[in-house]
Amino acid sequence: MDADVIVVGAGLAGLVAAHELTSRGRRVALVDQENAANLGGQAYWSFGGLFLVGSPEQRRLGVKDSFELAWSDWQGSAAFDRTDDEDSWAVRWARAYVEWAAGEKRSWLDGHGITFLPTVGWAERGDLRAGGHGNSVPRFHIAWGTGTGVVAPFTRYAREAERDGLLTFHHRHRVDELVLENGAARGVRGTVLAEDDAPRGVASSREAIGEFELTAQAVIVTSGGIGADHDIVRKYWPERLGTPPREMVTGVPAYVDGRMLDISARAGVRLVNRDRMWHYTEGIRNWDPIWPGHGIRILPGPSSLWFDALGRRLPEPCLPGYDTLGTLRHLRTTEDIAPYDHSWFVLTQKIVEKEFALSGSEQNPDITAKDRAGFLRERVLGKGAPGPVDAFLRKGADFVTAATVEELVERMNALTDEPLLDAALVRRQIEARDRQLANSYSKDAQVQGIRNARRYIGDRLGRVATPHRILDPAAGPLIGVKLHILTRKTLGGIQTDLDSRALGADGSPVDGLYAAGEVAGFGGGGVHGYNALEGTFLGGCLFSGRAAGRAAAAQTAPAGTSPHSESSRASTSA
Repeated sequence: MDADVIVVGAGLAGLVAAHELTSRGRRVALVDQENAANLGGQAYWSFGGLFLVGSPEQRRLGVKDSFELAWSDWQGSAAFDRTDDEDSWAVRWARAYVEWAAGEKRSWLDGHGITFLPTVGWAERGDLRAGGHGNSVPRFHIAWGTGTGVVAPFTRYAREAERDGLLTFHHRHRVDELVLENGAARGVRGTVLAEDDAPRGVASSREAIGEFELTAQAVIVTSGGIGADHDIVRKYWPERLGTPPREMVTGVPAYVDGRMLDISARAGVRLVNRDRMWHYTEGIRNWDPIWPGHGIRILPGPSSLWFDALGRRLPEPCLPGYDTLGTLRHLRTTEDIAPYDHSWFVLTQKIVEKEFALSGSEQNPDITAKDRAGFLRERVLGKGAPGPVDAFLRKGADFVTAATVEELVERMNALTDEPLLDAALVRRQIEARDRQLANSYSKDAQVQGIRNARRYIGDRLGRVATPHRILDPAAGPLIGVKLHILTRKTLGGIQTDLDSRALGADGSPVDGLYAAGEVAGFGGGGVHGYNALEGTFLGGCLFSGRAAGRAAAAQTAPAGTSPHSESSRASTSA
């Protein structure tokens, strides 16, 4: 055979699986349709947020967290309702993941040299119900190095394994078929693509120059999701989220094409929860794009006012940073605004300087470079907006500024095909909100949320602006931001058991076939259920990739080593 195990996909889940295998002496063929510049895949471009429970960083900030609280939050968010069928393994994966996040995960990451910013973010604050969707406490730990820092050790392990003769890279090899013999996975077939030295993330050629076949004792599929193919996104867009947008911006490189999902299904693998997906409502067009339709997500603090396409303030819990899919559902199911594919933030210079962060490793050069002095200088001690945010203010196609509401609305209307916004209506709503700041208490849910956020020292120091009137001239100028739907994550996929074994149509494992990462719904075919708590996507790649690598290593144990003893060692090693 060409290898002990073939790993399809050189993203984070694939690299983690490959490391688990090569560290146990297994020979790995790592197959990917992109060139060597794209090692780490989509994870490389991420902000590097990881979901941890009861971490040292939380404790230092006075955050009281526990497995019980996190598991309650996860269940309330996931809202699993197919537990006898499509969610049957997802529920078990979810509990196992939260146990890992509250236990070994922090030390395991530390063992790989992954460290974190001292502050912990409060992402997905939820739908305002104690038992509903959302994080009750801050759990969003940002890795020094962002996504590049999370990917880096596993990229290094792969290159070391290549040097030691345990791993072979097969770049520009596109898998078109999983090869099964007598019901067991024994290899892959596909197309050799022409060499292409395009930089990381840039769409590459699909010119075919040949064919290939590789054989092994096992195959692990770690090929990612569907976010770059808008037609597939629309095909599986769920009715509960209304009508799919006609226009979206793309939060992932073009190679996130979902091809291996249907290829796996043709091999007899069961796909579940394909109607579950995670797209953001705070997308903006990148003024300096890398891939086609490149969009960036704003990671907002809680103070910007959010208006629909007709200029009406969104109802709670459709607040910045609270309920991603709840907001998406409101925008796509409300009859008179569903025909429009955008919404608006209205804020002040004071808010943008404190509260705007941009998702992506390239949008956070100080954290990506692990420049602690630069981080303090830029984000804590500095005046004005961080450099990447300021660049969007100056160059972004979706940003306008003005001294008055009337001038701002005129410029916002210039960004749409027809003038949908009425300045008098927008002004009335802003003035009504501003009146709520006359006292230290308020009936306005968003103002309550701002004050609640500032009770947490991490938000007060670095993430949430001091409450102020939007129309206070000292806080200006006013800023309007046109927001687009940004495609991102697949929450369903290949159903797997807790060893990441891919399940067939009858629910039994397909011998020798594993799946991990986004293609497996980050484990079990949908570990997040209907909603994610954020910081759980990279972590899902790590957790499921680790499980797949360890299980495949046990299956391919060398002669004279029992699978049971090999599996036992795998479950306890770092």
